[in-house]
Amino acid sequence: MKRVVTHLLTLGLLAALCLPVMAGGQKFGPNANGGTEFMAPSGNIGCIYIPAGGTDVYQPEDGGPELQCDRVEPVYLRFILNKAGKGKVHENAGDASCCGGPVLKYGNSTKLGPYTCMSETKGLTCTRGDHGFFISRKKTKTW
Repeated sequence: MKRVVTHLLTLGLLAALCLPVMAGGQKFGPNANGGTEFMAPSGNIGCIYIPAGGTDVYQPEDGGPELQCDRVEPVYLRFILNKAGKGKVHENAGDASCCGGPVLKYGNSTKLGPYTCMSETKGLTCTRGDHGFFISRKKTKTW
């Protein structure tokens, strides 16, 4: 009996250690045009993932994949992660059209192709390997 209890406790501990890794992952499917959209709970940030090869309505310059996130306030900015290189910010998005799609809840992350985005109350962080960007109302950063 003591062995059974020990095994159950060990299994319970292993399960508890795995929960933080498994908790908080959200999956989103593509929209009718083939891109995958989501937005931050604040409604101030919206993102779209374009797979390699693009979609019927948009083809990334480098062939993709590509992640674009727009921040509406206090100033409209567009952040882009291409298939290679550092994150970029564009101050003059000619087609400003934020925000739509399902909500990436605070404390959750999503993986879209090579990109991972984490939503927190302090802002949104999206990465591809060691490159990415951070977006909030008060601060932005690309690397």
